[in-house]
Amino acid sequence: MAESTIVDRSMAFVRVDFAPSHRQPSLIRVALATVLSVSGSLLADVLLVAIGTAVFSSTQGYVHFQFHDYARLTIVGVLIACVAWPIVTRITSSPRWLFFRLAILVTLVLFVPDLWLLVKHQPPQAVGVLMTMHLAIALVTYNALIRVAAVRPRRAASARADTQSIPLT
Repeated sequence: MAESTIVDRSMAFVRVDFAPSHRQPSLIRVALATVLSVSGSLLADVLLVAIGTAVFSSTQGYVHFQFHDYARLTIVGVLIACVAWPIVTRITSSPRWLFFRLAILVTLVLFVPDLWLLVKHQPPQAVGVLMTMHLAIALVTYNALIRVAAVRPRRAASARADTQSIPLT
């Protein structure tokens, strides 16, 4: 019984209630948000690499600044986030609250390989640009998903149908 209480408290703490009071984002909106997330994140990556190599000229030619190197990882990460958003909207009545915290947690986890690069004596300026890229991707993806593929309020007609009683005829 105590285990159930711990599970219940943990679920309440992260606001997973399996009782969303909203409608799911439409598949078309999720697809549009995904396209915007991928393209916006790749654009942010390209801009940050350009800025990083301009500011830190010693990072020009850095192996992880090649488009094919970071684009593949960016696309995979963004697609995972875009699949996660509809799942989060189904399991909680506070999807933005939970997804924001998940985005922070995932971004912090993605800093671990960057920190490993520092341990391996990679240029700190280049690693700093990579870490900034993670932040930019998280910002672009989070905002595209919660704004373009936003959850929608319940329809008024279906809410009324749920509360109607048996007709009095």
